[in-house]
Amino acid sequence: MEDRTSKSSIGRRGEQESERFLRAKGFKILARNWRAGKDEIDLICKDDEILVFVETRTRRTGALVGGFDSIDARKRKALNRVCCAYIAKLKPHPSSFRLDVVEIEHEEGEILATRHFENAVLFGKEAGRGH
Repeated sequence: MEDRTSKSSIGRRGEQESERFLRAKGFKILARNWRAGKDEIDLICKDDEILVFVETRTRRTGALVGGFDSIDARKRKALNRVCCAYIAKLKPHPSSFRLDVVEIEHEEGEILATRHFENAVLFGKEAGRGH
Protein backbone atom coordinates (compact mmCIF):
# COMPACT_ATOMS: atom_id res chain seq x y z
CA MET A 1 0.00 0.00 0.00
CA GLU A 2 1.29 3.44 -0.92
CA ASP A 3 2.15 6.01 1.75
CA ARG A 4 -0.32 8.93 1.71
CA THR A 5 2.63 11.35 1.68
CA SER A 6 4.42 9.84 -1.34
CA LYS A 7 4.78 12.17 -4.31
CA SER A 8 2.50 10.13 -6.60
CA SER A 9 -0.13 9.71 -3.88
CA ILE A 10 -0.12 13.45 -3.14
CA GLY A 11 -0.36 14.24 -6.86
CA ARG A 12 -3.40 11.98 -7.24
CA ARG A 13 -5.02 13.51 -4.17
CA GLY A 14 -4.35 16.97 -5.62
CA GLU A 15 -6.05 16.00 -8.88
CA GLN A 16 -9.02 14.58 -6.96
CA GLU A 17 -9.28 17.82 -4.93
CA SER A 18 -9.07 19.85 -8.14
CA GLU A 19 -11.97 17.86 -9.62
CA ARG A 20 -14.03 18.16 -6.42
CA PHE A 21 -13.39 21.92 -6.27
CA LEU A 22 -14.38 22.49 -9.91
CA ARG A 23 -17.51 20.33 -9.63
CA ALA A 24 -18.55 22.44 -6.62
CA LYS A 25 -18.18 25.52 -8.85
CA GLY A 26 -20.55 23.95 -11.39
CA PHE A 27 -18.02 22.58 -13.89
CA LYS A 28 -18.92 19.41 -15.78
CA ILE A 29 -16.02 16.95 -16.01
CA LEU A 30 -15.59 15.53 -19.54
CA ALA A 31 -12.27 13.67 -19.19
CA ARG A 32 -9.54 12.90 -16.66
CA ASN A 33 -5.85 12.45 -17.49
CA TRP A 34 -6.48 12.73 -21.23
CA ARG A 35 -3.44 11.81 -23.32
CA ALA A 36 -2.15 12.59 -26.77
CA GLY A 37 1.05 10.65 -27.22
CA LYS A 38 3.30 11.45 -24.26
CA ASP A 39 1.40 14.64 -23.37
CA GLU A 40 -1.37 14.72 -20.78
CA ILE A 41 -3.91 17.20 -19.43
CA ASP A 42 -5.31 16.52 -15.96
CA LEU A 43 -8.93 17.50 -16.58
CA ILE A 44 -11.11 18.58 -19.46
CA CYS A 45 -14.30 20.32 -18.35
CA LYS A 46 -17.18 22.48 -19.42
CA ASP A 47 -17.85 25.76 -17.63
CA ASP A 48 -21.25 26.63 -19.05
CA GLU A 49 -20.51 26.55 -22.80
CA ILE A 50 -16.75 27.06 -22.50
CA LEU A 51 -14.39 24.10 -22.95
CA VAL A 52 -11.83 24.25 -20.13
CA PHE A 53 -8.50 22.43 -19.98
CA VAL A 54 -7.21 22.14 -16.41
CA GLU A 55 -3.66 21.61 -15.22
CA THR A 56 -3.41 20.77 -11.52
CA ARG A 57 -0.23 21.62 -9.62
CA THR A 58 0.20 20.25 -6.10
CA ARG A 59 2.86 21.82 -3.88
CA ARG A 60 3.91 21.65 -0.25
CA THR A 61 3.20 24.72 1.88
CA GLY A 62 6.19 27.03 1.70
CA ALA A 63 7.56 25.54 -1.54
CA LEU A 64 10.13 27.82 -3.18
CA VAL A 65 8.17 27.75 -6.43
CA GLY A 66 4.39 27.79 -6.33
CA GLY A 67 2.28 25.48 -8.47
CA PHE A 68 1.31 28.04 -11.09
CA ASP A 69 4.86 29.29 -11.43
CA SER A 70 6.21 25.73 -11.74
CA ILE A 71 4.82 25.45 -15.27
CA ASP A 72 7.97 25.93 -17.34
CA ALA A 73 8.38 26.42 -21.10
CA ARG A 74 8.61 22.67 -21.75
CA LYS A 75 5.37 22.00 -19.85
CA ARG A 76 3.63 24.91 -21.64
CA LYS A 77 4.56 23.35 -25.00
CA ALA A 78 3.23 19.96 -23.86
CA LEU A 79 -0.02 21.57 -22.67
CA ASN A 80 -0.37 23.37 -25.98
CA ARG A 81 0.10 20.11 -27.92
CA VAL A 82 -2.38 18.11 -25.85
CA CYS A 83 -5.03 20.85 -25.92
CA CYS A 84 -4.67 21.24 -29.70
CA ALA A 85 -4.91 17.45 -30.15
CA TYR A 86 -8.14 17.33 -28.16
CA ILE A 87 -9.68 20.24 -30.05
CA ALA A 88 -8.68 18.68 -33.39
CA LYS A 89 -10.78 15.59 -32.52
CA LEU A 90 -13.93 17.64 -31.91
CA LYS A 91 -16.47 18.25 -34.67
CA PRO A 92 -17.46 21.01 -34.70
CA HIS A 93 -14.56 22.77 -32.99
CA PRO A 94 -15.54 24.64 -29.82
CA SER A 95 -16.25 28.35 -30.24
CA SER A 96 -14.39 29.13 -27.03
CA PHE A 97 -11.93 27.36 -24.79
CA ARG A 98 -9.40 28.25 -22.13
CA LEU A 99 -6.73 26.80 -19.89
CA ASP A 100 -7.12 27.00 -16.12
CA VAL A 101 -4.61 26.09 -13.44
CA VAL A 102 -5.67 24.71 -10.08
CA GLU A 103 -2.99 25.01 -7.43
CA ILE A 104 -3.27 22.67 -4.45
CA GLU A 105 -1.28 23.44 -1.31
CA HIS A 106 -0.62 20.61 1.15
CA GLU A 107 1.34 19.77 4.28
CA GLU A 108 2.25 16.12 4.87
CA GLY A 109 -0.50 15.10 2.44
CA GLU A 110 -3.22 17.20 4.11
CA ILE A 111 -4.75 19.67 1.67
CA LEU A 112 -4.70 23.17 3.11
CA ALA A 113 -5.65 25.44 0.21
CA THR A 114 -7.00 25.32 -3.34
CA ARG A 115 -6.46 28.21 -5.75
CA HIS A 116 -8.09 28.46 -9.17
CA PHE A 117 -6.50 30.58 -11.91
CA GLU A 118 -8.95 30.97 -14.78
CA ASN A 119 -7.85 31.65 -18.34
CA ALA A 120 -4.18 31.27 -17.54
CA VAL A 121 -1.86 32.78 -20.13
CA LEU A 122 0.58 29.97 -20.72
CA PHE A 123 1.08 29.83 -24.44
CA GLY A 124 2.50 33.28 -25.20
CA LYS A 125 6.06 34.52 -24.80
CA GLU A 126 5.18 36.16 -21.51
CA ALA A 127 3.43 33.64 -19.30
CA GLY A 128 1.43 35.30 -16.59
CA ARG A 129 -1.25 34.64 -14.05
CA GLY A 130 -4.85 34.42 -15.08
CA HIS A 131 -7.59 36.25 -13.20
